[in-house]
Amino acid sequence: MKKLIILSFLSLIFLNSCQQKAPIGEWQNMFDGQTLKGWKVAAENPESISVEDGMIKCSGERSHLFYNDSFKNFEFEAEIKAQEHSNSGVFIHTKYQNQGWPSNGYEIQVNNSFRGSEEYPERRKTGSVYNVRNVYYPLANDNEWFKMRIKVVENVVEVFVNDVKVNEYVEPENPWRWEGGEKCRLSEGTIALQAHDPGSTTFYRNLKIKALEAGEKQVVEDKDWDTKITQLMYAGFPLVDFHVHLKGGLTIEDLVTNSQKLGINYGVAPNCGLHFPVTDDESLYKYMEEVKDSPTFKGMQAEGREWITLFSPEAVAKFDYVFTDAMTFTDKKGRRNRIWIPEEVWVDDKQEFMDDLVEKIEAIFSQEPVDIYVNPTVLPNELMPEYTELWTKERMERVVKVLAENGIALEINARYKTPSAEMIKMAKAAGVKFSFGTNNVTRELGQLEYCFEMMEECELTPADMFEIKAEDKKPVNVKGLPAKITG
Repeated sequence: MKKLIILSFLSLIFLNSCQQKAPIGEWQNMFDGQTLKGWKVAAENPESISVEDGMIKCSGERSHLFYNDSFKNFEFEAEIKAQEHSNSGVFIHTKYQNQGWPSNGYEIQVNNSFRGSEEYPERRKTGSVYNVRNVYYPLANDNEWFKMRIKVVENVVEVFVNDVKVNEYVEPENPWRWEGGEKCRLSEGTIALQAHDPGSTTFYRNLKIKALEAGEKQVVEDKDWDTKITQLMYAGFPLVDFHVHLKGGLTIEDLVTNSQKLGINYGVAPNCGLHFPVTDDESLYKYMEEVKDSPTFKGMQAEGREWITLFSPEAVAKFDYVFTDAMTFTDKKGRRNRIWIPEEVWVDDKQEFMDDLVEKIEAIFSQEPVDIYVNPTVLPNELMPEYTELWTKERMERVVKVLAENGIALEINARYKTPSAEMIKMAKAAGVKFSFGTNNVTRELGQLEYCFEMMEECELTPADMFEIKAEDKKPVNVKGLPAKITG
């Protein structure tokens, strides 16, 4: 009997020694479509994880489903369908926990449209490396299947949605982490799926993974920038530059690359108006077709006061947001001023010019259906040296008032370095929201230096920042387009 046991034991060792993990570079199926074999459900609310019609369903009180294998360098892929109000995630390099949010590794966010509550807003969208490199642009629609692919090689995480690369994070040596987030690091670990709350239902199918060869670690050139961005994102601060143009040789590909390098999300906008590249619905739709697949917000710069007569409300509503400035207007003598062109601006009397400008600002932002006042308070070159004296408290108060009354955000402009801290504080006290904007004329976008300076000096919080409005609340869908601007 002893010999039989020994022989059986030796046979078992031999069989196990012949079994090898799937070769590196070959996909392994992770889900048989019928059971959770190969997975382990957390002890916390296990009923929130189930199999339904060939899908893994994550729905109910907080719980997590952990895969029974460990990976360092790998590529993971799954098809995901998130219902309205869904807030889920795929954890990488994590470890099994009986309860609580997994503390090891990173969560790759799954959230297409859920905005959270007023008390706990949620702006991080699908594709975010949660709290570290957030994506604020919605990349997929609710109730539609989309594919997510996550690739990890050494210290680099790449995220793809429907085969479009939407995020990249290069983890530096000893990165800054918040208290309690010390294990939010790359190391080695498993995959986990998340059931977040009773109002959230997310489905997963066709899950697969393949191990990858080890690679070279990438070097982070500016660790201070990584720390700064991570601190802002952990604090929930939406880091978006809403005012970028494809000018000076800048391409949409350059923009996406820069976004993933710096962690800044971008909104790209064409100039739409009389004598500009986009002049009617046809050219507007053509432009939208060109940029529709890029992981960027799609903005419209409404140029001049004629723009309201050139486009239909339906076409304008295709954009995520609309912004304009007061740099183009017709003065009381019938002269069309374009403030940025010295030959096309008339200043007969400084004070009269300022009074006229403020009146135009009030008329524009009380009537035009826009989201953001950009290039704010910019003056002709000849007047900029007297900016502080000419922008009196009374004039600033009038501008702030019209913005607050019409729910229009105030841009903090990195190029012109306007408006002043005094006006930003005034607007914050009035409940005005803020956006960051570059308004580039070359390929160089910078790093929003003035915006960050004002954010700190004026003590702006995530709640102070502009957010894209829901479809039924877009200004053009609420106000419509006026026949003309009066005043």
